[in-house]
Amino acid sequence: MKDNTKYVGLDVSKEKIAVAIADEGREAPRYWGVCQNNSESIRKLMKQLGTPGQLKVCYEAGPTGYPLYRLLLSLGIECSVVAPSLIPTKPGERVKTDRRDAIRLSQLFRAGELTPIYVPTEDDEALRDLVRAREDSKEDQLRARHRLTKFLLRYDLNPPAGIKKWTAGYRDWLDALKFSRAAQSTVFQEYLHHLDEIEQRIKRLEAEIHDQATDSVHAPMIQALQTLRGVAELSATSLVAEIGSFTRFGSARRIMSYTGLVPSERSTGETRHQGKMTKTGNAHVRRILIEAAWSYRYTPAIKGEIRKRQQGKPPEITMIAWKAQDRLHRKYKRLMGRGKPSGKVIAAVARELAGFVWAIACEVEKAS
Repeated sequence: MKDNTKYVGLDVSKEKIAVAIADEGREAPRYWGVCQNNSESIRKLMKQLGTPGQLKVCYEAGPTGYPLYRLLLSLGIECSVVAPSLIPTKPGERVKTDRRDAIRLSQLFRAGELTPIYVPTEDDEALRDLVRAREDSKEDQLRARHRLTKFLLRYDLNPPAGIKKWTAGYRDWLDALKFSRAAQSTVFQEYLHHLDEIEQRIKRLEAEIHDQATDSVHAPMIQALQTLRGVAELSATSLVAEIGSFTRFGSARRIMSYTGLVPSERSTGETRHQGKMTKTGNAHVRRILIEAAWSYRYTPAIKGEIRKRQQGKPPEITMIAWKAQDRLHRKYKRLMGRGKPSGKVIAAVARELAGFVWAIACEVEKAS
């Protein structure tokens, strides 16, 4: 019996979707046309194209998110969201249109040349938006501080000796500043007010992150990851939000590769050369792991905040956390003793830390 599977490529934009179809076999894909990007139009389109069992649909990950993916799944249609950066391209191709993109997607999808991404659950996506909103606010805070300090620099206004920037004493000094001209006073007060608004927003976001870390579907995982040195509440929440399901990685090596902390390689024949980090995958996870890796330059110990975070946790998890402290500290000392640059050493420690994060997460998911 002839297989009548249809591979549908969708080039999705905010208002419209370009549609192309590649039938099973070697025939050239055909362009179907354009439909509106709304639920009713998409349902009608799928009914016209065939039965749910016949259709396999793909589209590129982008700013429109995952509502289309979830809609197609609710209709019983197999759908893949593909990574744009991993779509094969022809050298020298200079013409790019929605029609061509849709046809190319359907053709490559039929050939199995596209790499699907992990689509987070709605709970995971909500937590990720919360964490990234805080990151955006921290970037806004840095910009606002720079604007204010550069404004003060132009008028040669410096805090008294012994007062560090952005401490309580520094804020008291800012509040006491006076300007002789109304225009200058207005600019200064607006800069300061803008900074205060951002800091209040950060406090509200961090309060919600704390609630999610202590009382939500993600709380057990977040609490377990905090047994690791250098992984406090914000870092643990960010890891859970960005990675979602840890068991989708079959081994520690796979999550290391996902973080982009593995070295690149160019090998041929008997020659093997390893270069800089690949920096592929999730940049947010890579940054968190590198920041946490600096903690492992200290001698292993269970005290203070780490002891509090480990109280009441299963022995299997605390054992992994202790093994991480011991192994990663020895790795740091060994590589530094060989004269390796500190940046490369921390990257190597962060790479192995990803493996310990995966091991703890697997223990939690296994128990749930």
